[in-house]
Amino acid sequence: MPDRPAGATAGETAKGTGAAPCRVVVCRDCCCGSPKVTGVDHAAQTARLRAEVPVRVSDCLDVCDRANVIVVQPSAAGRAAGARPVWLGLVNDPDATEDIVTWVRAGGPGVAPVPDVLDLYAFTPPRRRADP
Repeated sequence: MPDRPAGATAGETAKGTGAAPCRVVVCRDCCCGSPKVTGVDHAAQTARLRAEVPVRVSDCLDVCDRANVIVVQPSAAGRAAGARPVWLGLVNDPDATEDIVTWVRAGGPGVAPVPDVLDLYAFTPPRRRADP
């Protein structure tokens, strides 16, 4: 785990500005975070993310076909740059979790480009899809 300045919390910017960091929402309900998604240490995944960024555990996000779902919300700087939350589905292996941690450390949505590997997990949630 990286060193932090005294008083710094997980997810604060590297510069120690105290600006609002990226936040992560982790779905943990009927499918995500449950034995229905086999071979995943759900508690370890949540703990790893919490070590780096503020995490909110949510009830069902209504995209069960993409379990495990993680939403990366932009920091204040990312929002100022026009970034929107990035929805990631099928995040079922430790490497994907590490890719998210690396991206969030770099600034996340609107600050750092989405790593190519995370593009494979990204999707538009149903309520945001444009009508035909």
